[in-house]
Amino acid sequence: MTVYLNGQFMPIEEARIPVLDRGFIFGDGVYEVIPVYSRRAFRLAEHLRRLQHSLDGIRLANPYNDGEWTNLINELIARNTSEDQYLYLHITRGVARRDHAFPKPPVTPTIFMMSSPLPAPPPELLQSGIACITAPDNRWLRCDIKSIALLPNVLLRQMAVDAGCAETILIRPESVTGGGFMTEGAASNIFVVKNGMLLAPPKDNLMLPGITYDVVLELAAANGIPHEVRKIAAREVFDADELLLTSSTKEILAITTLDGKPVGDGKPGAIFAKLHRLYQNFKRDVMRA
Repeated sequence: MTVYLNGQFMPIEEARIPVLDRGFIFGDGVYEVIPVYSRRAFRLAEHLRRLQHSLDGIRLANPYNDGEWTNLINELIARNTSEDQYLYLHITRGVARRDHAFPKPPVTPTIFMMSSPLPAPPPELLQSGIACITAPDNRWLRCDIKSIALLPNVLLRQMAVDAGCAETILIRPESVTGGGFMTEGAASNIFVVKNGMLLAPPKDNLMLPGITYDVVLELAAANGIPHEVRKIAAREVFDADELLLTSSTKEILAITTLDGKPVGDGKPGAIFAKLHRLYQNFKRDVMRA
């Protein structure tokens, strides 16, 4: 595997970062994940826009402009062998004496990129769907920043693994009502379908604005699928006819079991089937353009 680190392409075995890097010490940095199909980065402009939002959120200057990022990303894709890849971009505030406050300039940010093969979701998952659990969303209040400090998400995803499930759906408690509302998955976005209506949680500080999330809503709007973006109560998740999971690496999957109980009839539903087909066609058309 060839990676990029601080201005150089190199084998991953040769990549080294000092122990005083603030990403290592504090988790002081952001990241981005970009899918690549047929050696073309998918929705690159949108991913770079989200990266900029994350950098702005932690008050870190972007080390490259969009053109420079595009050239580096295309070079990394070319240096790795898979036709379909996913790229991981990682930017920290750099190396400095350990102190919680930002280091005084000049401090050079650490920039790391790597590529991994991107397998398509297995056919059996598309046919049977996946199982998920729910858990309280106990993370911080800036989930819109794609921060490398992911310990809460790691623990929440591990809860799913321990339960033999694929993902944990997060419920943010509401002290006023005693109920709660859905935010997202530990590493994904979640959609609810009820009576033919596709429901999506709003893009705010409590969830990461997914690129695939955006595509799903665009496809719904363009193809006459009734949809609404609003706060989704926890009870609506448990009473859903269908639940959908989206992410850059998993695309769109049907959730057919939640907390050990079937979602709807326990099979992938009609809205999932339509959106999955539309997404595959959309992806093909974008890559051909």
